[in-house]
Amino acid sequence: MSKELKTGIVAVVVIALFIWGYNFLKGQDLFSTNARHFFVEYNNINGLKEASSVTINGLKVGNVDEISFNENPEKKGNLIVKISLNTDFKFSKNSVAKIYSASLMGGQSLAIVPKYDGEIAKSGDYLKGEVESDIFSSVGEKLNPIQAKLENVLVGADSLFMGVNDILDEKSRQSLNRSILGLERTISDVRKTLASVNTLLADNKDNLDATLANTKKITDTFSKVSDDLAKANLGESVKKLEATLSNVNSLLADMKSGKGTLGKLMTDETMYTNLTNASKEMEELLREMKLNPKRFVHFSLFGKKAKPYKEVNNTNNVSNK
Repeated sequence: MSKELKTGIVAVVVIALFIWGYNFLKGQDLFSTNARHFFVEYNNINGLKEASSVTINGLKVGNVDEISFNENPEKKGNLIVKISLNTDFKFSKNSVAKIYSASLMGGQSLAIVPKYDGEIAKSGDYLKGEVESDIFSSVGEKLNPIQAKLENVLVGADSLFMGVNDILDEKSRQSLNRSILGLERTISDVRKTLASVNTLLADNKDNLDATLANTKKITDTFSKVSDDLAKANLGESVKKLEATLSNVNSLLADMKSGKGTLGKLMTDETMYTNLTNASKEMEELLREMKLNPKRFVHFSLFGKKAKPYKEVNNTNNVSNK
């Protein structure tokens, strides 16, 4: 074998190794005959690169082969990512190819979130694409609205302070300073007052505890009284009282109309006069019995007669002796 032939064979081997190594670094295995290819369309690949790894449930199953722009004019600017899988793991066309951040230091990877409902995906099919926000982009997305609002607030505050400076002259500023100092003194006095109140409460804690205990006893007593009143059937007592008052009202009405003895006594002047005269005569009779008892109880062995009744003596309360 001549040197030229040996040199040619070595050159071919070196070129073949170079091509294989280049593709290996790109993540492509030229000796793999079972690779399946899928396509995913994205608006933004968020830094995904060719030769990035493709995983399913955390297991590396392939690589990103190619990234190119969509040639369709209606989808101009969209990116088409071609991936190759070195496994025959089956999943449906509804599966999602999600771009995610592999680490905090950067670098994007692609993970297939398998789904099993629907038609099984075949080599050459398109999968749904999603991009998962990393921690820095998520923080940025949340901070951007806050930053805009903060800028608006700062602009408004600056305008407010400029307006206040234009309104307040030197005299007004001094007055405002005095008001602030007065408010500070007031707050200091309030703090001292609160400290005094705290001291007073601490000194009279025993008295307050005793007062609260007495209050509790009083409330317990009231509770017992209310229970007793509830058990006393006040409703029945009130009904009986109402019936009694109704009878008393009927009796008073009869008396007022002249019915019955008391009614006649109250309305019949003749009966009143007769009772008055009878009372007067009874009084005179009793006086006569007291002054001249012998006229009513007379004992005489010699037949002596009692002296007759004299109205003058009775009126003057004098005996007839």
